Amino acid sequence: MSSETVQQPARQPLDRAVDLPVALPADRMVVDGVDVLGSLSPSRASDFMSCPLLFRYRTVDRLPEPASPDAVRGTVVHKVLEDLFDLPAQDRTPDRAAGLVVPAWEQILEQAPEVAEMFGEEGPELGPWLASCERSLTAYFALEDPTRLQPAERELYVETLLDSKLLLRGFVDRLDVAPTGEIRVVDYKTGKAPPEAFEAKALFQMKFYALVIWRTRGVVPRMLQLIYLGSGEVLRYSPDEHDLLATERKLEALWAAIVQAQESGDWRPNRSPMCDWCAHRAICPAWGGTPPPLPDPEPPVQQATDGLTPEDVD
Repeated sequence: MSSETVQQPARQPLDRAVDLPVALPADRMVVDGVDVLGSLSPSRASDFMSCPLLFRYRTVDRLPEPASPDAVRGTVVHKVLEDLFDLPAQDRTPDRAAGLVVPAWEQILEQAPEVAEMFGEEGPELGPWLASCERSLTAYFALEDPTRLQPAERELYVETLLDSKLLLRGFVDRLDVAPTGEIRVVDYKTGKAPPEAFEAKALFQMKFYALVIWRTRGVVPRMLQLIYLGSGEVLRYSPDEHDLLATERKLEALWAAIVQAQESGDWRPNRSPMCDWCAHRAICPAWGGTPPPLPDPEPPVQQATDGLTPEDVD
């Protein structure tokens, strides 16, 4: 399989997903001089698998979504855990982590002042919300000892171009590399661990990253590790080449389904319990709403854009 390098996008505190608009089937996209069919991140791929209409709203229509306290808490906690490893090992303590919460919040607020609208009459109070960020960090210290870790990479941008010319890209929270070369891929979640029946869905994101790392580094990661701070649990999985080849086939089939949906204009909703958290429920036909008209079917090729969704940071 082949992989090629394109220019890394600028990284900002609120950037958690990297995607391109869906390409017209007859067209190709050029990203940083590389000819591609289109681009997927784990979050957008999960969107289509869970609800094609949600994928359309986020990727084709690019409808805005209000920031949520849970999503921004995830961003703050990710930022603190990234900054924590800038400190000398002996200084990576719970107190120092707690002291990084307000600076991380202020940095996010400077970049996106509108997130302050979450707080007020209908939202949570800022003080208790910041305290909830600190509780997530307390849970982290019960699961790992950062004084004994030295990550090889943090918030690592990864990408690979498959032989099919489908571009896979995203950000990995943490990459640990042992002296013997084994790789561990780590992702932080501020939510709770899923029931066992839903673990495969949670691991899809990690297998996506493992596939990209395998294609770019030639090494299958030894361990995929999801750290759930909301429930104080760790989900671990050791992939093999068979797993990653299956993930690649799944992503290529998923892209074919996305192209078919665009060609037909048939972006079907999938009613599920997750609808309770969807920002677009009012315009979803599964709930009696009416979708907006599709945008011009032949838009100009756009550059990659970044976006924040709860799935990217929880």
